[in-house]
Amino acid sequence: MLVNIPYKLENLVVVCSENPTYICTVILKKRSVMKSVFNYVTVAALLLGTMGFANGPAKSEVERRVISVELDPVFVKKGEKILMNLLNLSQDKVELKVYDSQNRLVYKESIKGEFVIEKVFNFEKAFEDDYTLVVTDATGTYKTTMVVK
Repeated sequence: MLVNIPYKLENLVVVCSENPTYICTVILKKRSVMKSVFNYVTVAALLLGTMGFANGPAKSEVERRVISVELDPVFVKKGEKILMNLLNLSQDKVELKVYDSQNRLVYKESIKGEFVIEKVFNFEKAFEDDYTLVVTDATGTYKTTMVVK
């Protein structure tokens, strides 16, 4: 993007990017005295500052996406196994429970202070039944089921 500057700057080219970081490059075509260089740099700095205030605080695209990340656990079924992965940013307590079809507690584990929680639940040697895996953290309760035949 080329910028129009209302002053006569014959020996100067100002090129600014449209990137939210507001990078502005000043290129001198000819060598000039130190005073005129100082004036050009001052004009460029004012231009850069004005662009920053006009557009408000800049957020990068990565920052916007990180803010909207959903932290639900991921359940993947492979055969008679359930692979569970949870990103626990707060590192608060997470409860893992497995119930059978009669709502009896078959397995229970509490995990605290872990940033990433990964667990594999193997139902290959389990009795024929319907099992429910329940994951409870600070943001909610999540469930998935496994049918063993």
